[in-house]
Amino acid sequence: SGGSTTHTVRAGETLSGIATAYPGVTWQQIAQANRIPAPYTIRPGQRLTIPAQRSAPASREPFPGASFFRVGTDSPIITRMGRRLVEEGCSHYRVGPGPRWSDADRRSYSAWQRKLGFTGADADGIPGRTSWDRLRVPRG
Repeated sequence: SGGSTTHTVRAGETLSGIATAYPGVTWQQIAQANRIPAPYTIRPGQRLTIPAQRSAPASREPFPGASFFRVGTDSPIITRMGRRLVEEGCSHYRVGPGPRWSDADRRSYSAWQRKLGFTGADADGIPGRTSWDRLRVPRG
């Protein structure tokens, strides 16, 4: 962590491309910090404030994408996610958590989404980037 830094935009750069150079910071955070409205246009020479990283990014599992979380997925990422859900008081596990994506994982994740204030289809138990990043799943 620490304070913010400044990035000078070079020709051809995009907010998402710039964000990849600053682990732990999303392009949306850069846009918000610099009050850049949609369609998020930046220009060469523009100086952007890069917000401070939220956590030690190397120690966190990056969001693997919603399609990762489906029947048949078997990964230690699922186990580590489940352990974090248990720590957050969102467990619907009878046994486990384990590496295979299950209905207990989905119900537990839905409880986490509701704890964050999501409702309806936004609390369906399928991880999204915002809820995943807030869960802070450790890397293996």
